[in-house]
Amino acid sequence: MTEEQEAELDEQADDVEAEADGDADEADGLQNGDFVELEYTAYTTDGDQLVDTTDPDIAEEEGVADQNQEFKPRTIVIGEGHIFEGVEDALVGSEPGDSGTVTIDAEDAFGEYDPDNVETVSAEKIDEDDRYPGANVQVDGQQGYISTIIGGRARVDFNHPLAGEDVEYEYEILDEVDDREQQAAGLFEMYLGLEPELWIETDEVEEEVPVEPDEDEEEDDEDAEPEFETELVEKETLYLEATPQMTMNQQWMMGKQQIGQDIIDQIGVDRVIVQEVIDGMGGMGMPGMMGGMGGGMGGGDIEDALEDADVDADEIVDELEGAADEE
Repeated sequence: MTEEQEAELDEQADDVEAEADGDADEADGLQNGDFVELEYTAYTTDGDQLVDTTDPDIAEEEGVADQNQEFKPRTIVIGEGHIFEGVEDALVGSEPGDSGTVTIDAEDAFGEYDPDNVETVSAEKIDEDDRYPGANVQVDGQQGYISTIIGGRARVDFNHPLAGEDVEYEYEILDEVDDREQQAAGLFEMYLGLEPELWIETDEVEEEVPVEPDEDEEEDDEDAEPEFETELVEKETLYLEATPQMTMNQQWMMGKQQIGQDIIDQIGVDRVIVQEVIDGMGGMGMPGMMGGMGGGMGGGDIEDALEDADVDADEIVDELEGAADEE
């Protein structure tokens, strides 16, 4: 090897080392996959329209505080699309306490405005209660809003209401979230708009596992069915108490499997168990639904009980039928 070749190899090695040092520097600070508690407010760049906010005072000023949501800092996972990509890019490498402003172009925000996405449709396709300008409607499976309506025809705009608008985000990173229960609560609140009671436990669970074949068994016995045995395994479980608000939540009803899988992937638990709690009625039972102590009553039990109480069941039936005839 000539001196010139050795020099070239040394130079290449230096470049590789410098690149590695640069990558290490870039890895400082928050990275994709980190949970952060974020406070932000976004307006269209002309300042005319509020896009989103975590600030209750701004929500009050803009007249949106009465919406069915709580305005407070949100927990997101960087790099998972929980916020616009331009904001996520700004968060990478930052530290808790950092703040900034990011402008998102219309194309990357809610899309460019497309005049071809405006159609004239028969008003008969729209519910009577929604036949007014500005109403959000669904026509032929498409979501849009009525721009004008005259007689039996409606002009429906299927563009996003903020299509064509650049958006300016002001944000502040309040903290990095390391507690896994807090991480899970933040994700549920982001998906459902509510924060359910939850906790993480490690349980011992019976599980069927395949039995390793003995060495003496013939290796070519491909037709033999695999054998299983039951053994106790540890599973980390996220328990979730389902409130009536949660069980009736449209997002939960339509996407509980996907939400649960995302929680498993992001938090690193083995499974999610949703528990529904039914509170007692303070002794105010529902007649005809449950028996007394020891279980429900069958037909014979009811007859025995009526006899013990010296009640003539046929007489009761006759009285009820007579009352019905009088009505």
